[in-house]
Amino acid sequence: MAKIQLNGKKVDLKKNYSIFDLLKKYKLTNKKVAIEYNGTIIPKSSFRKKYLKSNDKLEIVHFIGGG
Repeated sequence: MAKIQLNGKKVDLKKNYSIFDLLKKYKLTNKKVAIEYNGTIIPKSSFRKKYLKSNDKLEIVHFIGGG
């Protein structure tokens, strides 16, 4: 079990959970998102490769259109 901080809130995740898995859990895989992982912006190409571990800090921002 990994304990991470997601957008300022503590979240428990299973082991071997990738950023892509997290996006899938929150139904954000088809949305335009920006992810900050431990202070660094992560490119979309790394979402499946970057696995989360305890004490990681993520900020996820998704874009909403409007007028």
